[in-house]
Amino acid sequence: MYSKALLHFKTHDPLLHAAAAEFEIEDVKASDDLFRDIVWTIIGQQLSGKAADTIFERFVKLLPNDLVLPEKILKLSDEKMRSAGLSGAKARAIRSLSEHVLSGDVDLEKLPALPDSDVLTELTKVKGIGPWTAEMILMFSLGRTDVFSRGDLGLQKGLMHLYGWKKLPSDKRLSAVIAKWSPYRTYAARILWKIADKKKARIARKRD
Repeated sequence: MYSKALLHFKTHDPLLHAAAAEFEIEDVKASDDLFRDIVWTIIGQQLSGKAADTIFERFVKLLPNDLVLPEKILKLSDEKMRSAGLSGAKARAIRSLSEHVLSGDVDLEKLPALPDSDVLTELTKVKGIGPWTAEMILMFSLGRTDVFSRGDLGLQKGLMHLYGWKKLPSDKRLSAVIAKWSPYRTYAARILWKIADKKKARIARKRD
């Protein structure tokens, strides 16, 4: 799929295509344990991947046989969840997710067959899952190829670095740029994150 995305970018956005040559980009794929992935995504809100992994590993150790299951989570006290490094808000979000899944109000088994907009509606029923978190789940857990999170700071920075913008353009112009990448906006996002990370690393080296 990524090879098709590259061909699309070559025709519709040569600048993005040229930038992509610097990075390894994996094909998107759907998770084989969606509930576990969503819990990780909640934990990862506003954290680096490494920090999220550390807290998630501690959290998993609190559960019998390391099984991340809603019924097991609801048996944990808030104090126990906080001991793994979770904020109160994230502990409440994970508890809310578990309650919604167990009640059937959010049916994870049906999500893969739903359109993106309906997935967003379903996931944001959970207190603590907003549009950004739901978009990350679409991209990284459900393997959707045409998702772009306009409010993501890393993507905004990647866009500015790619095009040499001093600030983000008008909403109309931004929409036109993003539209060029469809139906492969998820891959465009992955490239932009790589661009932003590379720029950040360069700045850090200069400061050392």
